[in-house]
Amino acid sequence: MDKREQLVHDAEEDCPYLNGQVARMPLRWQMRGLSGEELDASLAQGDRRVGRMLYRTQCPTCSACEPLRVLVQDFKPSKSQRRVWRKNQDIKVTVGPAVFSEERLKLYNRHKVERGLSRDGKMMTQEGYEGWFLRSCADTVELCFELDGRLAGVSIVDVGARDSSSVYHYFDPELANRSMGTFSVLVELAWSRSRGGRHHYLGLYVNDCDRLNYKSRFGPNERRVDGGWVGEPNV
Repeated sequence: MDKREQLVHDAEEDCPYLNGQVARMPLRWQMRGLSGEELDASLAQGDRRVGRMLYRTQCPTCSACEPLRVLVQDFKPSKSQRRVWRKNQDIKVTVGPAVFSEERLKLYNRHKVERGLSRDGKMMTQEGYEGWFLRSCADTVELCFELDGRLAGVSIVDVGARDSSSVYHYFDPELANRSMGTFSVLVELAWSRSRGGRHHYLGLYVNDCDRLNYKSRFGPNERRVDGGWVGEPNV
């Protein structure tokens, strides 16, 4: 019998998204690589990936976190999103295997610190970067953003048979006025559409968390609520 996964961590902790809430996200180590169809099925159940592990929220008193996916073939950018797209047409985007470089690590750490995203102030190491993003249980690629010959941002994306999942995006903080976060999602959606994608997963949506509620602006989208996917129109 194929033993696909093993529970390796299950504990309650302070919620990273809502003050005063308790989070529980059991980590399941994947004993082997996942096929595209298996990844699609896991994403449809609300799973996220970190390294070779999958997790989904099982918080004891809160259900604010809702996985969100965009219907790729039906996606229609808003007026403001079209402006962001036009503004960034001087950025070159290439797609290839997710890899490590000192330039990527330095940019990741700058983004984490200068955007106020670091919870403990510690810098990511090469071992951490590779373990977090590159030692994957899925087919993982990166979308590399370059401006004037230098690295401007990186999107790490997991690829299934019909679906894809945005694992993480980081960018040069000096380019914040270009709305790089919005642009990266638009690029990911365009890439997914070009390969005939069905759903592109943007991770967790939390209505009361500004770092996560922007995801609802990409639509039409669906959120996983009470074990099922609920449609929500583009806003």
